[in-house]
Amino acid sequence: MHSSIEVGRAVNHAFLAVCRKAKLHDLHFHDLRYEATSRFFEKTSLRDMQIAMITAHRSMGMLKRYAHIRAEELG
Repeated sequence: MHSSIEVGRAVNHAFLAVCRKAKLHDLHFHDLRYEATSRFFEKTSLRDMQIAMITAHRSMGMLKRYAHIRAEELG
């Protein structure tokens, strides 16, 4: 069994290798989390708490910082 640190390093190594191969010099792994969080809010009916569990945001304040308001909640 692999430790979470080993898995994290492997994921990071693979991500960096893909970015180098694709010549993406300003893309960070965290950018993917931001994008995914935004899409969960825009494209699903998941509740805030469900999104926080998926994205591993520890506080609702941090989740709101990265998330966009759903259009239907404005009206």
